[in-house]
Amino acid sequence: MLRKFEIDSGRVVESASEESPILVFANPDLSEKKKLVETYKIDEQHINYALDPEELARLELEPGCVSCFLKIPKNYSAQDHFLFKVSTLGAFLVPERLILVLGEDISLFDGKSFMKTTALSDLLLNLLYRVICHFLGHLKTINMICDELEKKINRAMENKHLINLFTLEKSLVYYLNAINSNGVLIDKIKLNAARLGFDQERVDAINEITIENTQCCKQAEVYSNILASLMDARVSIVSNNLNVLIKMLNIITIGIMVPTLVVSIFSMNVTLPFQQFHHAFWVIMSFAIISGLGVFFMWKYFRW
Repeated sequence: MLRKFEIDSGRVVESASEESPILVFANPDLSEKKKLVETYKIDEQHINYALDPEELARLELEPGCVSCFLKIPKNYSAQDHFLFKVSTLGAFLVPERLILVLGEDISLFDGKSFMKTTALSDLLLNLLYRVICHFLGHLKTINMICDELEKKINRAMENKHLINLFTLEKSLVYYLNAINSNGVLIDKIKLNAARLGFDQERVDAINEITIENTQCCKQAEVYSNILASLMDARVSIVSNNLNVLIKMLNIITIGIMVPTLVVSIFSMNVTLPFQQFHHAFWVIMSFAIISGLGVFFMWKYFRW
């Protein structure tokens, strides 16, 4: 799917012109891949890199084309079952055009950072900043989900919520790896700022992006470490809840068993006391109730 954009008064707006300087190929088909290779002279292997979610973020400088591969968070859906995934975006800066290739159609140019865009190089830096903000938003969401799951685990006696926490822990590992990979990419862009034609203002913007990415990485690392370090404690909570339930069931069973024993003794088909007594039924029931109360008071006294 091909979408076209242009820069109008500092903003990125969608365009229908064939000469649009910004082209976004979302999950391109064979004909679109052929157009990328033949018309814009982009290496076919680089296109495959952009569509590979396992590809690392990096920068490649070639005559007539700057290839930038960065990691972006995928949009979360209920079918993912608490697994937050990452994918790859390929940004190809060719003469007078910025071509973006990615595996799914997502909104790329929303946010305040795209309201002051004057050149394609600015757009590339704004895109990096937007990806960092997207990661931060997902990290906050993961933290909120973890808090909700922790509350449920305190009352749970099944493994469903623990499995969800393990999935979130796996997601944080993926995110931490992706953010670190983007950090290497940003550093490489900074080292090659002169070759990319960046002036001092854009170099300062790269420094700010580096700081934001470092903070994002630290936050992901903190969340990941906390979740991993407390996982054993949460497993113990679920086991303890199950033990408490079994204990209560055992006490209830014993409490029912003692009165049942009393009634069973007087139900035997042999000669028994109180057979001729007119109120024998109520006497036996009294014995059963007293034995049940005895078990109850023993439970309270010994704090079972």
